[in-house]
Amino acid sequence: MTTSPQAPPPGLTVDGYTLLTRIGEGGMGVVHLARRGDGPRVALKVLRPHIVGDDEIRARLAREVNSLSRIRSPRVAEIVDADPWGAIPYVATRYVPGLSLHEHVAEEGPVAEEELTHLATLLAEGLAAVHACGVLHRDVKPSNVLMEGRNPVLIDFGLARVADDPKLTHTGWLLGTPGYLAPEILYGDDATTASDVHSWAATVAYAGLGRPPFGRGPGMAIMDRVRRGEHDLSGLPEPLADLLAAALDPDPERRPTVAELREELAAMEPDFPFFREADGEDEPVRLADPQPFTMPLQAAPRYRPEEPTRVDEPEPFRTRPVTGVVPPPVQGGWVGPTAPPRVTTWERLRRSWLFGGLTLAAGAAVAAYPVLAGVTLLIAAWLLRSGSLAGSAAGNRRLLRGRKWYDHLQTLFATPWHLMQSVPGTIGLGLWSLGVGFAGGLLSYATAATTPTVMGVVGVLFAGSLGLGPGGHRVRGPLRRVVHPLARRPLVWVFSLVAVLVAAGFVGSFAQAGPDWAPFAHGPFGWLSP
Repeated sequence: MTTSPQAPPPGLTVDGYTLLTRIGEGGMGVVHLARRGDGPRVALKVLRPHIVGDDEIRARLAREVNSLSRIRSPRVAEIVDADPWGAIPYVATRYVPGLSLHEHVAEEGPVAEEELTHLATLLAEGLAAVHACGVLHRDVKPSNVLMEGRNPVLIDFGLARVADDPKLTHTGWLLGTPGYLAPEILYGDDATTASDVHSWAATVAYAGLGRPPFGRGPGMAIMDRVRRGEHDLSGLPEPLADLLAAALDPDPERRPTVAELREELAAMEPDFPFFREADGEDEPVRLADPQPFTMPLQAAPRYRPEEPTRVDEPEPFRTRPVTGVVPPPVQGGWVGPTAPPRVTTWERLRRSWLFGGLTLAAGAAVAAYPVLAGVTLLIAAWLLRSGSLAGSAAGNRRLLRGRKWYDHLQTLFATPWHLMQSVPGTIGLGLWSLGVGFAGGLLSYATAATTPTVMGVVGVLFAGSLGLGPGGHRVRGPLRRVVHPLARRPLVWVFSLVAVLVAAGFVGSFAQAGPDWAPFAHGPFGWLSP
């Protein structure tokens, strides 16, 4: 949201609210500081004209506001009034006097190290309150965080879901800031709680660094860094920097959950008042019952009757300590996909063992049949790199113009181009891997190792360098799609690892008698033999 204070015309009212000052503007509407009679001031978002004439969007807004009215937290600017069906539809939230986090950092500089964990903890507590109601924020960024003294308050929670509609996006409004959107959203996937965690981490990093963690520049360049996970957190305190790096992982499965974030932050700031244990057990947040709209959503009138239907004034939040446990979802479930499970340390170790076994098997094949196995591995690397390039190109097309029914056909017809495009990189990767293997073989030969041992070292280094050398991520990426599911279940992993190791031992047994240089009669130095 961009802040642009400006006084509206004198006497202008919306449903009895007198508009005092325009304080912001976004894709959904214009936000005014307003007051009804002698009541408290509110932030009144007056929705844009293209929403007024669309009953479907009004109905979506009514459903969303109905869900968001459950939120009661000092860390969230909760909804206090709304009328999606009025002649001028609006949403009123608690007014938070203060600068946005973006403006605060611009004027005061980065948040001090001793204050940063406090800010991160309160923001995580606000996210937990939003998620506990079964909704997602979807647009966590510095301009959507207001500073109430030293405490952050989330605004614009959940309403980005209403704006996520072709009838709104075609108007050209940017629904999200590139440096604070999760990679999966940039690829066109649905948002999850893990997406909010990614945005939370980018926002906290901005507060501590005074600059976006993914840098500045053209939007496409920033989005490319986000997709690759190329962030710069240098300058942040070490415990918090490690937690933010985990939350900024491009793979949503590897990010910590909000509950895990709060647990880690509580350990960094043990005296923080929002974390405590009650009678040895964590006491979850209690949410107020929602105040539903009584007006039916079907065939709703475009203009409101004399007595408008309003959301009742919410009960005040009970100020008490909040624990690090996120309560279970309320009835009705999540409005979006559930958060993917976090990858454990043991699962990462299982993945490493499988990759190591595959490398050992490929190296054994190179040791036994250097020419045939080496050429086969190069061809496999070429095909994997081509497939990875095709997948990246398809993802970029979806990012620019959304999903289309002909995406798969377009990828198929582009395959010959990607095969050609991958040739130079594959040749360079092959030469690099051959050089690494040859260097390792020379070192082994210098230690008077036997020929099978020397060739085994050459084979393992050659096969491993195909995945770790320049451009090797294009080889590792497709392999992950096979290895990661196999490593997810311990029993499947055991059978897979045993099968790979047995294959490696079987192929390696042929190398004991020396390498077979077929289809050539001799090795590369055979001409030196008498």
